[in-house]
Parts: sequence; structure tokens; C-alpha cells
Amino acid sequence: MTTTPNLADRDLRQRQIIPPERLAACRATVVGVGAIGRQVALQLAAIGAPWLQLIDFDTVEAVNLGPQGYFEADLGDPKVSATTALCQQLNSTIRVQGIFERFKRSMHGLGNVLFCCVDSIETRKLIWEAVRHKVELFVDGRMSAEVLRVLAVDDAVGQQHYPTTLFTASEAFAGTCTARSTVFCANIAAGLMVSQLAKHLRRLPVEPDITLNLLSAELTVA
Repeated sequence: MTTTPNLADRDLRQRQIIPPERLAACRATVVGVGAIGRQVALQLAAIGAPWLQLIDFDTVEAVNLGPQGYFEADLGDPKVSATTALCQQLNSTIRVQGIFERFKRSMHGLGNVLFCCVDSIETRKLIWEAVRHKVELFVDGRMSAEVLRVLAVDDAVGQQHYPTTLFTASEAFAGTCTARSTVFCANIAAGLMVSQLAKHLRRLPVEPDITLNLLSAELTVA
């Protein structure tokens, strides 16, 4: 005799790490569902985020399969559609809104938490200036080959530090999510980003700036 799984137990082992009542109030927007953003979205769905908004204007190409973890069956589909479908397989109760277009300053209805997973410093500037006073937590993920950087803002310290990272020269470090990227580095970056959300939900301090070089095994926390 088989028993019906109790889906209410899906978060049983994480409840002391991710407070259910605060997670229930979390509305997460992910801008860019490439290498890092796709993994962020999947992790958010897995931990039980109730509402997820995905913003991206790109479609799945063959070069996305290895570093971004898309399926061959996704080729030619909008990334937001492919990622939405997988998030809903992971969590049948999640509400996902996929927006198949570029981020615009005029966009309304964004979440109270925003994950910035885009390719360029200029786009980061645009997003930051549009949402800096509208979200409770802002997390930016950057990656180049085996080096990743995660920046988080939920207080005055982060508000002061983050703009200092938005200069053209930093692109040499930050790279893009489509050039020299690996799915394992993207997964680690996404994990660090979601862990900042977990700290924020527990009202613990988030790290404003984390850099991890996987090749040299060097971790820097600012």
C-alpha cells in the first residue's frame, strides 16, 4: 500500500534556517536567467518561495546547454518559459511570472527581493538605480570562468558599498554570464546568493561583497 506524500513537509529540514513565515512573504524577482539566474530561480523554487518573477529577453541556444543547464528540448524557447516550467516541476505551488523582454526602469510589480544576474555593468546600473529604494534585499551575482562575486544590499552599509562596484573597469573582473562560464561556478554563485536571502529572512547581517576563486581556492569577504 502506497501513501500519498505530504507536500507540507517539503521544507521540514530547512525551517530553522529559512523561517517559513518570512519566506511566505517573499516575492522574488530574478533579472536574467542565464548561467547564474537560472540556478537562482531553481533554488528559490526548491526552497519553497511562493512567488517568483523572471525577466529575460533571450532564447535558449546550443551554447547555453553546458554552462546554463538548459535541456536540449528547450532550444529555441524563451529562457523565462523554460525556467518557469522547471520551477513548477520542482514546486507545484509556486506562482511564476515570466516576462520575455528586457528590464525597463518603468517596470511595475517587482518583488520585494531582487536578484540581479545580468551581463553588463551598464545594465546593473540601470537596475540598481530603478530599484534601490524599492526592495528589501538586492543581490548581484557576477562570474568569469572560475571566479565569482556576490554583492548583497539590505542596509546602509550595502547602499554605500554597492555603487562603488559599478564602474567600467570592473567588467574585466566581473565578465559576463555568457563568456567563459561553467554550470558548477554558476551553481555556487547562486547558492551564495540564496544564502544571503536566508540570512536576511533570519534578520542576520548579509555580506556586502564576497569573492571566491575556485581555481586558487581563495575566498575574500568584504
